[in-house]
Amino acid sequence: MHGGVGRNLGLVVALVLLCVVGVVTGGDRFASLDNVMTILRLAAIIGVLSIGMTFVITGGGIDLSVGSVLGLASVWASTVATQTMAEDVHWVVMVLTALAVGTVCGLVNGVLIAYGKVVAFIATLAMMVAARGLAEMIANRQTQIVDVDAFLDAVRGDVVGIPKIVWVFVLVAVAGWFLLNRTTFGRRTLAVGGNPEAARLAGIKVRRHTMYLYALAGLTAGIAAVMMLGRTGSGSSTHGMLYELDAIAAVVVGGTLLAGGRGTIIGTVLGVVLFSTLTNVFIINNLSTSAQSVAKGVIIVVAVLLQQRLAARSRGA
Repeated sequence: MHGGVGRNLGLVVALVLLCVVGVVTGGDRFASLDNVMTILRLAAIIGVLSIGMTFVITGGGIDLSVGSVLGLASVWASTVATQTMAEDVHWVVMVLTALAVGTVCGLVNGVLIAYGKVVAFIATLAMMVAARGLAEMIANRQTQIVDVDAFLDAVRGDVVGIPKIVWVFVLVAVAGWFLLNRTTFGRRTLAVGGNPEAARLAGIKVRRHTMYLYALAGLTAGIAAVMMLGRTGSGSSTHGMLYELDAIAAVVVGGTLLAGGRGTIIGTVLGVVLFSTLTNVFIINNLSTSAQSVAKGVIIVVAVLLQQRLAARSRGA
């Protein structure tokens, strides 16, 4: 418990220091309320993906396909047929389509990994390639403009001055925290990630639970696709490109063990906001994306080294 608090405190200190750098170098441009909302808006979509990724990694897995699944869900939800149905019935049809596509892709991953015994890295890599290819085929490599005004009105705009997609991120994070820390599903996830054989002997249906974890990651990819449709007003096979790497980075930096068995939603949220703030500081100071990538890489390596040191210390204790 104390270790978790210490890790989160370290992330908060790092975030504060980064904000100080932003204020010193960017002045009012960084410290303005509009820029804070820009940072949160930038963090929201990756943040939702990262919540799902936290569960998968805590359960001892990995999912390389969430970015491509996001792209596929955004394309499927913005086809002419789907939009026509949304106009005839209700704009929620587009939301349900995106959620269904994401969840089904996650279930396919889960079935292949849990019951087909395919290594998670390979199964999700295959889904990453296949989902992106299917999205390109459906969209014919063209951007599909969203014309359903009721949908755009519902997902765009602010509530009490905060963008709706940020509220979605907050709700998903709260739900994820509750699921991981206050339910048997969360306890089983920790058990499966810590020691699958011991979990099986304790009566947990490990394969079924693993399938559920990947379905959950797919669901969050579907939610992120809806947010992307609202933010960009279009569905595209290029949406979510390499987002899975950003999500994994945020989860690892947040303190979730790559080996599984320990996860933290609060840490993941802090990790996402940390990277979003870092990106914002680089943009405000007109620094290259190459330097930004180097900085991200250094942060990830430092985070993993700290994880290993903490793990070694806890084993020694």
